Amino acid sequence: MKTLMMAAMTTLAMTGAAWADEIKMAVTTSFHNSGLSDVLVPAIKRDLDLEVQLLVVGTGQALKLGAAGDVDAILVHSRKAEERFLAAGNGTHRREIMYNDFVFIGPKSDTADAGKAASAAEALSRIANAKAPFVSRGDDSGTHKKELSLWNVADLDPAGFDNWYKAVGAGMGAALNTAAGMNAYIMSDRASWLNFGNKGDLALVYAGDPVLFNQYAYLPVNPDKHAHVKHDLALKLEGWLVSDTAKALINDYKINGETLFVFNAVQ
Repeated sequence: MKTLMMAAMTTLAMTGAAWADEIKMAVTTSFHNSGLSDVLVPAIKRDLDLEVQLLVVGTGQALKLGAAGDVDAILVHSRKAEERFLAAGNGTHRREIMYNDFVFIGPKSDTADAGKAASAAEALSRIANAKAPFVSRGDDSGTHKKELSLWNVADLDPAGFDNWYKAVGAGMGAALNTAAGMNAYIMSDRASWLNFGNKGDLALVYAGDPVLFNQYAYLPVNPDKHAHVKHDLALKLEGWLVSDTAKALINDYKINGETLFVFNAVQ
């Protein structure tokens, strides 16, 4: 009997240890589609013996998961939405990790001459004036939020557009696939575009406006609001994400010689 009890206690202890070494993190589809998660997650497991379970969603949904206490931390890219998340007491703090930029993808022929624009807003105006097919994420993601803000700068409202504008309500990869199938314009983060395999007749047609800067930040969920969240593990993971190891992995991650992200965490 004593042997059986000892075995049961050992099993429970091992189960508890395994559970303590797991963390749930909601991340954007753009981060996941870039392929960087396939580099970072195994390294985190190796260095911290920490299993990171990724919930891949748009920024809006990631923030909702965090607010509900369904994850322990989030990695997203929409600063205003992140600040609202913190103001509501849903997170403990915001830590910038890395950045890239948004780009406009379109037909290689660039029928709307978006590539000749002097700004991102003008590029959208040219697309709208030409009524060229345009695919929007339409999913309350960080990318979608940025796109809507740029339409606003251009003094245009997608709600009034006709069928040349298609909101698909999908992640970055699915939206890019739709754009490739339609030979349409789309706004993407650079990393997802570079890692996208089904480019078809699409090409990068516009980039470079400083407003297209795309910052990714890490936010641990507030344990004062959700006592069950693994705040200690979230802080442990944060320490790794701002480390020299993470810096090297992020900065060295390239596709066809092009850098996808730039590490900018304050260490």
